[in-house]
Amino acid sequence: MAKALVGYRVAYDQRLMHEALELRRRVADLEHLVDRLQRDNDQLREDLREDLPEELAEDLRRPDVVGAGAPTIAG
Repeated sequence: MAKALVGYRVAYDQRLMHEALELRRRVADLEHLVDRLQRDNDQLREDLREDLPEELAEDLRRPDVVGAGAPTIAG
């Protein structure tokens, strides 16, 4: 039944395959960017924490909830 719907041979559209490859590369680039920005943010927090009084630095110990648990595409 599936062969009747799709056909015996699958013709791959080169344009779609190229676009999918480019999208995978872009997603990987964005994941690397997010990782770098998170490391930079963590370093800035640490630097700022050293310069602030203890009561103000307490707020910096809590992680950001905006990026927590953000899904990523692995592969």
